Amino acid sequence: MFHSFKGKRGLMRSSNKYHGRSEVNQRSSLIWASFFAIVIAFVEAAVVVYLRKLYYPGGFGFPLKMIPQSILWIELGRELATIIMLMAVAGLIGHHFRQKLAYFAFLFGMWDIFYYVWLKIYLNWPSFLLEWNVLFLIPLPWVGPVLAPILVSLGLIFSAIVILLFYQKGSLIVIKQIGLVRWGIICNYHNFYFLWSVPNVLQQQLPRG
Repeated sequence: MFHSFKGKRGLMRSSNKYHGRSEVNQRSSLIWASFFAIVIAFVEAAVVVYLRKLYYPGGFGFPLKMIPQSILWIELGRELATIIMLMAVAGLIGHHFRQKLAYFAFLFGMWDIFYYVWLKIYLNWPSFLLEWNVLFLIPLPWVGPVLAPILVSLGLIFSAIVILLFYQKGSLIVIKQIGLVRWGIICNYHNFYFLWSVPNVLQQQLPRG
């Protein structure tokens, strides 16, 4: 009996040490992932600064002046390459599918928020959070107020941290089961709202409010 209890206590200590190291590793990975996302956002914002200087010297706004088709294809490729880079880093850091998905959500959220931070530093834009912008080009031009993707990104970051730092083996806490599902519904609603104005934008008209 004594030896059995002693053995169980040793296993518990070993398990606690493992979970402690795992939590430290998660935090370290999140820090390095943050650095990567912030740097990628810097590069992304720098490219947008060049594009606006070349094609929107009088200022960026709606109705939107369309850029040349050849440049548009390059922009589509650049956006796709950025997403692939974020996926690759998430795949390298995560140990299983749930972790990889959570790291991708974290990276995407950080990248998207700091993209606007760098634009504010470079161009003092946007002037206010409800200013409209082309949010993404894949698969079609998404347009909406700057505040919308920032809120979605904050939700992605929070959800990812919850999964990575507070996930316990064998069970998922309630916020993961219920809260993240609700957040997914909200994100899908925003996606529909962003794409709702595509016909207007392509016809160089004002987006649908």
